[in-house]
Amino acid sequence: MKFKDHLKDRSTLFIIRAVAFFSSLIFLIAFRTRAELIIVLSSIFLSACLIADIADYTRKKNYYNNLYMMLNDLDQKYLLPEMLPEAEFLEGAILKDVLFTCSKSMAENVALYKRRNKEFREYIELWVHEAKLPVATLELIGQNNPEIKNKMKAQIKSLDDYIENVLYYARSENAEKDYIIKEVTLKKAFGNAALKNREALQSADAEIKTDGLDTAVLTDGKWLEFIFGQLIANSLKYRDESRSLCLTVTAECNDHATVLSFKDNGIGIPEEDLPYIFDKSFTGSNGHTNPGSTGMGLYIVKSLCKRLGHSLSVRSEQGSFTELIFTFSKNTHLKMS
Repeated sequence: MKFKDHLKDRSTLFIIRAVAFFSSLIFLIAFRTRAELIIVLSSIFLSACLIADIADYTRKKNYYNNLYMMLNDLDQKYLLPEMLPEAEFLEGAILKDVLFTCSKSMAENVALYKRRNKEFREYIELWVHEAKLPVATLELIGQNNPEIKNKMKAQIKSLDDYIENVLYYARSENAEKDYIIKEVTLKKAFGNAALKNREALQSADAEIKTDGLDTAVLTDGKWLEFIFGQLIANSLKYRDESRSLCLTVTAECNDHATVLSFKDNGIGIPEEDLPYIFDKSFTGSNGHTNPGSTGMGLYIVKSLCKRLGHSLSVRSEQGSFTELIFTFSKNTHLKMS
């Protein structure tokens, strides 16, 4: 709080005081008051005003400076009203009361939406488990009816993948409670994901090339398998029908990190779409030609990488390839938020 700002804020009061002071002088002179008495009264009036203004400025300056210091030091700034000391002047007391009331109202609204979000997430998880029952029944029907087995299998797999995405998306918003961080071998995680998509990869006559996947990284194995599954599903969805699908998965280590590359020879991503492919519900040019695109897969992958403390980037050339590059730090301070 600057003194010139204080003076500017009280300029109206100063004008009123000045008018009152000079009006008093005019009356005193008109009534032939002695000059010595006028000087004494003027000195008393001006000194009292000056001392009062300095005391008021000092009191408010200390309070507001302390307020800004506390605000800058707080990580959770919404806690400021609870940390503020009692003010020794009316405006400060009113400000604290208003801030506290607003903070209380905000906390109540946040609690309400958290509760609603929790209820919705629990419902989604329950729905997913219920929806998996008819999927399992359909698979059983397909096995007992060979003539429709192949037709049903691909559709059931797609349906099962979409259901799985819903479950992982619901959990990813609060996934820090579901993390088990330990050393996970890239080969095992990728192998499990590829095994789940074995029939789809075989149908696409896919070739898989791997190198350096014996490396272990600090992450959550279940979520890493889900990430690999999403990448494989995207490669299958956006493959170039004119050539066999080829997936190249390699890992390299340096002193600070393990860098994983997941590359396919699909249709690629247009350059203008690259900045947005991790945005929620963004499908881009390729999505308009593929009705199965939801724009959620890579969004969930990016979100999980951020929560797990891994970095993710992408390179692509339309009509040639798409490469996703993951960096697993060897000294990861995992962020669970």
